[in-house]
Parts: sequence; C-alpha cells; structure tokens
Amino acid sequence: MTRLDAGDAEVIDVSEPCDGPRALLLTAREVPLGGVRAMEVHRSLPQRDLPMVGAWCFLDRFGPQETKMRVEPHPHIGLQTVTWPFIGTVRHRDSLGSDVLIGRGALNLMTSGAGISHSEYSLGEEEVALDALQLWVALPESRRHGEPAFERHDDLPVIDLPADEGTDAAAVVVLGEFAGTTSPATVHTPIVGTEIRIPPGSRVTLPLHADWEYALGGVDGTLDVETDAEPVALEPQHLLYLGIRREGITVRSDAGATVFLLGGAPFEDDIVMWWNFVGRTHEEIVEAREEWEAGSARFGRVEGHGDVRIPAPPLPGVRLTQRRRRFSP
Repeated sequence: MTRLDAGDAEVIDVSEPCDGPRALLLTAREVPLGGVRAMEVHRSLPQRDLPMVGAWCFLDRFGPQETKMRVEPHPHIGLQTVTWPFIGTVRHRDSLGSDVLIGRGALNLMTSGAGISHSEYSLGEEEVALDALQLWVALPESRRHGEPAFERHDDLPVIDLPADEGTDAAAVVVLGEFAGTTSPATVHTPIVGTEIRIPPGSRVTLPLHADWEYALGGVDGTLDVETDAEPVALEPQHLLYLGIRREGITVRSDAGATVFLLGGAPFEDDIVMWWNFVGRTHEEIVEAREEWEAGSARFGRVEGHGDVRIPAPPLPGVRLTQRRRRFSP
C-alpha cells in the first residue's frame, strides 16, 4: 500500500520516552486513498503521540468496504510491508517479478532493503468486498541497505491461549514470536504481530515480554482490557498502547472480539519517515525521491503496468526530522 498523503512534515514534540506500562487509547484517522478510486483507509500508526511500537511504524486498515483497488507501482525503502487480509483477494506484483494472489489466512511479506516497487490490485473490473491490514516494519541498520526480497506464507502457526474463564482463545502468529511460537516469516528485529480471537464470554491473559513494548489494535467486536487503573474498552479502528514492562495483559469480551497484537523490542534508531520511505536523515529521503522520479534502476520495474506509476508528492518546505519514540503520558 502506498501513502498518497505525503506524511507528516511537522516536528514531533512530545513529552517523554516510554518507561513503563501505559494505557493510551488512540483513534485511527480516516485517510482517503487515491481520491477518484474512492477508497478509504483508517490509519492507526504513525500518530503524533505514538510514531512507533517496537519496529512497527505504520498500520492501515482498508475496509471493510466495497471498492475497486488500483494501487499503481510505487516505491519503498528501509522497511518491510506486511499484508494481512480479512476479506477478499488482492493481486501483488513487484519489481522482483513476484505476481501472487493473497487472501484470508495468507501473509505477504515484502522487504524493500535499499529499494523496491510494487502494485496492488483487487480482482476484476467491478467493486468487490475488501478488508485487510497493511503494516510496515522499519528495518534496522544491518538490513536496510540490502537487497529487496519477497515471501509468501500460507501455513502460519495457530496456537491456543488458555482461558482464565470461558473458552480458550486462538492466535495466528503472523510475524515474529508470541507465546513461545515463532512465525516462519523473516524478521530482522525482535518483534511480534499476531491476530487473536477471543470467544464470547472468555477472559484470557496474553503473555508478553517485559522488555518489549506492545499495542492492541481493535479489528472486530469489543474487548475489555484490564489495565493497571480501570478496564479500557477497545473497539475497531482504535489502538491501545500498552507501553513496556508488562509480563502479560488480561482481556475479556462478552460478545467475542478479534484484535491484532503488535509489539517488539524498542527500535534501535529514531527514523525519518516520509511518503513510502523510511530512512534516518532528510538527505536520504530527498535522494530516494529524486531517484524514483528519475526512473532509477534502484527501484526496478513492475511488469504489466507500462509506464503507469505513482509520482512522488512534492517535498514539504521544511526539513524532515526524526520521529522519536516518545509519547505524551
């Protein structure tokens, strides 16, 4: 997925680094994707108060909606894209020659390294039902300058989570490690991304690493999260930041709920993020934009689109600054 908004250009001025458990409830904002394509997404990350959770730096949900997706070739640097569908099928093509269909239960993981381009289409010429998460993972210094890569996983581990009350919950380990189970997908930092389904009337404690930070994203239904103060109701299109230094978090749902848990070790660097690029300096972003506009071989070519591609938006009139991993208490 591309950002057709250019991204925040203002300096992020927030209070303090995360130093313990938190319960910061954030609302996703609506972002129009493509204008004439009439496609809406809800963006939970980045936010002014929360630029990252571990290495996770971007979280969009497109859907549920009836739409015709036509995201033309566009570039990425310094990140991995994680596509996790709920409804519908999306065709992914990239400059490595990948051409795959992805639907419910499958993971597409694209690693940009120093540069890649790709496109995403729904099937057919009519509007269809679509609903999916699109997430980005910032690559560490050791991998962000490397070669691009793409992988697809259709058989991800599913584990049971013992219930304190009611029926056991189920979790699909999409990326990284959760509850002692590891996804086969390639990662470059300590990280987790997992879909968790809580049955109606169940109360479950989710195991966490005390030295990682976490957030819960609402997907379907309402989940009551037992924080240190009072329970927080987590609904779809909301993100609850849990902070760090928790060994577990207890959740319950009267009618049943699905959530996506994301987390990981605090990221090693502050990042500069603009449009579809994740770097470390203003100059890196400027260089990547210029190379995309010039048709550089750095980003390759996505077959089947001719000369059609998404142009880079203009750079803002201010210097791009690093997103510090901080938030307002």
